[in-house]
Amino acid sequence: MIARPGNMEIPALSWDAVTYDDPDGGKIIFWPHLPCIMMPSTMRLRKWDGLALLYSSDDIAILKKEDELEIQNPGINVQAVLASGSGMGLLLKDIQILDVDGPKIPDPEPTRLIHHAENSGERPIYSIIPEINDEKWEEWYINCADNQVKIIHLLGTLTKSRRYAKNRLRATSKVQRGKNIDSDLGAASASCASWWMEDNRGLTKELIKQRDGRFASRIRGALADLRNRRVDESSGSEPSLLVPVHQAHLGLLVDEINNCIEIEEIRGE
Repeated sequence: MIARPGNMEIPALSWDAVTYDDPDGGKIIFWPHLPCIMMPSTMRLRKWDGLALLYSSDDIAILKKEDELEIQNPGINVQAVLASGSGMGLLLKDIQILDVDGPKIPDPEPTRLIHHAENSGERPIYSIIPEINDEKWEEWYINCADNQVKIIHLLGTLTKSRRYAKNRLRATSKVQRGKNIDSDLGAASASCASWWMEDNRGLTKELIKQRDGRFASRIRGALADLRNRRVDESSGSEPSLLVPVHQAHLGLLVDEINNCIEIEEIRGE
């Protein structure tokens, strides 16, 4: 039987951060942002003690190299993606015609936050995506690959542009109002949601739940490590962990953290 992708509903596209009070102490702050766009400074969060990124350590290393390349040759990363004909290329074309601070590659908000954490010298960075040699994660990737090669997905690529445009239109009604949110940023939100849905299209509901459940477990593990660092530093205040997340992904990840019982220990850099 073919493992069909779930009929993913378009999520509510909220601009508000969501705070999870961990029962073991401390806070996890999920901050929604738009991929490839630098968010307005008025929307940034400034009070946090550690940074958890939905990247592997290898992903973070690649992001840093892309950042160095971008400094040397501004716009080169964007031009490469535009020429690729990928789903991300469709998103960048949309962003180009809007009055927003983008498109930018590498993703500017995680890049900015990495610089901020490293420059402060006191804020650890946690890689939430496991390394590829992690057996459970390798198995998840294999299951994804098996599912994506099914004929239903191969045929689906033929209508990618049309599907992307349709989902972008549908997502428009899901963009919530927010302070300092204008029509261009709202339009960018709908485009980013459509790209996110396309990017997840080859995954079943079960695979998505497995992924986000693992992320939630590791995020709580990152906060546990942050708590232990605070004890070592003899600080009485409870730590806060910032998790920047693509806006369209926010709801699913918050659902998983609210149901997360198992905590996976990880350490920050």
